[in-house]
Amino acid sequence: MKKLIKTLFTIFLLLIVAGIIFIAWANYSIKKNSNNFVSYNIADVPETKTALLLGTSKNLNSGLPNTYFYNRIQAAIDLYKSGKIKYIIVSGDNSTKDYNEPEDMQFMLMKYGIPKDKIFLDYAGFRTLDSVVRAKEIFGQTKLVIISQKFHNERAVFLAEQYGIEAFGYNANDVNKYAGFKTNIREYLAKAKAYWDLILGVAPKFGGEKILIP
Repeated sequence: MKKLIKTLFTIFLLLIVAGIIFIAWANYSIKKNSNNFVSYNIADVPETKTALLLGTSKNLNSGLPNTYFYNRIQAAIDLYKSGKIKYIIVSGDNSTKDYNEPEDMQFMLMKYGIPKDKIFLDYAGFRTLDSVVRAKEIFGQTKLVIISQKFHNERAVFLAEQYGIEAFGYNANDVNKYAGFKTNIREYLAKAKAYWDLILGVAPKFGGEKILIP
């Protein structure tokens, strides 16, 4: 019995070590592969018809404004007004009637002067993979500028490449290290999951009819 317990414990430890190694490798690989395709500088962004703005909640659970949200909005506005992009796909979570990331973002973009007919809403962007793949399969885009924070853009650009999309990430300003600590820790796991989803061939949760962007 003691020998069996020892064997099981050894296997358990090996699995933990393997998991840690996989997470570390996935993060290193994604960061390395995307390094030349993300930037904080608008001048580095190639002129592209369409941008993909990745959604997030307008407010935190505490009710306070979500800095990630407002920084992404500002980045999208700056990019549009620079003339680098003509249209924006706003992709986010609308899983319940009272929670609508795409429309919250659309409202803010319009508030700062971006015409409604230049904004396309994707209500089924539940995950980064869904947003990226649907940009190609539903909206017909094979070249994108992706707008989010750097840590998120690294993963999104990596996923885009895997699905045959030419993508460049325009980085919105990050938040301070203390406020973003949990998000950054979560991102280590998210990058590993991105690889795992590719291995398993995970598809977007929803399909849908094609939407034409002029």
